[in-house]
Amino acid sequence: MTEDARTYAAAGVSLATADSIVERLRAAVESTGASGFGHFAGLYPLDERRYLAASTDGVGSKLMLSRRANRLRWAGMDLAAHCIDDVLCTGADPLFFLDYVAAAHVELEQVAELVEGAAEVCREAGVLLIGGETAELPGVYRDEELDFAGTCVGIVDRDAVIDGSRCAPGDTIVGFPSNGIHTNGFSLVRALVGDDDFDADLLLAPHRLYLEEVKALRAQADVKALAHVTGGGLLGNLSRVLPDGVHAHVDWEAWERPPVFAWLADHGVEEEEARRVFNLGVGLCAVVAEPPPGALVIGELA
Repeated sequence: MTEDARTYAAAGVSLATADSIVERLRAAVESTGASGFGHFAGLYPLDERRYLAASTDGVGSKLMLSRRANRLRWAGMDLAAHCIDDVLCTGADPLFFLDYVAAAHVELEQVAELVEGAAEVCREAGVLLIGGETAELPGVYRDEELDFAGTCVGIVDRDAVIDGSRCAPGDTIVGFPSNGIHTNGFSLVRALVGDDDFDADLLLAPHRLYLEEVKALRAQADVKALAHVTGGGLLGNLSRVLPDGVHAHVDWEAWERPPVFAWLADHGVEEEEARRVFNLGVGLCAVVAEPPPGALVIGELA
């Protein structure tokens, strides 16, 4: 990668294209009677009182570095935490999880590491890992590489759904610290690493599970919105849950960033690009009317 092209797009991933795809698919999805497309999890009306909430995601190209560093168990943890955190953003209690492993040629030890990592996070969250699928697809996947995706399903009372619709100017944004890069932006990270050795503890720290933090905040404050800070950065993900005309103003100096973000800067990633792609140390944020004592306040709505 050239010195002046240390961006996500130059590494082969376009966030603008991803946004365009979402809009292109919106009509097809909504034609089935679904609503809330583009949020962190979809809602299905189970009965007159409850919704099921569901989210599907993958570990992405972080798996390539995880395999090189023999950290596939961490990648399994990444997947379960990512999917569960998405479901939490609706106000739902996560119930169960399914996974999907695919490779050109499946290796038992690699699959075991991934699934055992996912199971560790599921146990922590009280979520059942009820099944999955393992597929060998030579010709679809490169030799030695693999893919890992999963689905989490939760349940929420209709009157407890958190969807951001009540957010208003003057509300406070509360942040929860990340462990580092989490699970997004790794096409750029891989381009920066190249074929060199790298510090796996620095770059591959597992995605945090925010179940207990969200429960604690909801017990102390009126939580109007929850945003999982994944691809698109903090502002990009907050915008997904805010009403039209309401905007987030973030104080970027309000928290201390994990050391990995200094590593990104040292490798030529500009601040504007880092804000657009990475979580920069806040892995999940909430919008509240009044922050409880001790909360990490990172901004406000206007």
